[in-house]
Amino acid sequence: MQILYFPGCTLSTKAKGLDITTREALAALGVHLCELPRWTCCGTVFPLAQDNYIQMVAAARLLATSASLGENRLVTVCSFCYHVLKRVNHAIKNNREAKEKINNYLEENYSGEVQPVHPLEIIRNDYGFNRLREKLGDSLKGLRVACYYGCMLVRPPGEMNFGNPDNPTIMEEFIAALGGVPVDFASKTKCCGSYQILNTPDLVANRTKEILASAAASGAQAIITSCPLCQFNLDRQQEKVADKKNFRQIPVLYFTQLLAAVFKVPLDKMGIEEHYVDPRAVLKEI
Repeated sequence: MQILYFPGCTLSTKAKGLDITTREALAALGVHLCELPRWTCCGTVFPLAQDNYIQMVAAARLLATSASLGENRLVTVCSFCYHVLKRVNHAIKNNREAKEKINNYLEENYSGEVQPVHPLEIIRNDYGFNRLREKLGDSLKGLRVACYYGCMLVRPPGEMNFGNPDNPTIMEEFIAALGGVPVDFASKTKCCGSYQILNTPDLVANRTKEILASAAASGAQAIITSCPLCQFNLDRQQEKVADKKNFRQIPVLYFTQLLAAVFKVPLDKMGIEEHYVDPRAVLKEI
């Protein structure tokens, strides 16, 4: 199966490990990602002002391009990209003024017919978690994993439709299908502070400390996420913990890195050299 793929800016620069392992892992499942031609940034954030249509144009152009190629789905793995594409598409489908003004900017006639999809949805809906369990059900060997969604994948729930906004389960189902143990993780949908790392690093430090403490208390051996900024914040903040004697470091991985490890993708192709907390011990066990 082939499907159109939008990697996004961060996956081409600071999060190449997420891009590479997404392509490799899905290819191993028979899903071949065809990169959207001449793609640009999605805009990064969805505008707070509902009538700020110009800020939706970048994402709408990506969706309209997909439609012009005859595609009805567009895969993206970055939580920010997925969030923006899905919300812009929702606005075009449900807000006549948004649709008209955005199409006027683009000189297009796009109506929201392309569905932005996440690789986890592809694995669940197209490949199937039961099939994954039958093929790879003992791969993680009981690895205890904290599934961190952050805020972008699940909110607002009416537009994102990624599961219960307070207790989504798709990552847990994915881990269980691979033979891992998804731990009860109270902070899995709390915001890590996101790009406030640039302006208010103390806020991010406090947020990430709470999230990491919650994961550690659950007995997690690893944390997985789909967001490059969440991965960076949770991973790098562990470097700054003052009392390291009483702090157990936890590797923060992209969920695709775990799946790539299951398929024996070489460690030197996973981008793990960018991680502060070295995940090699976890990945080698797999």
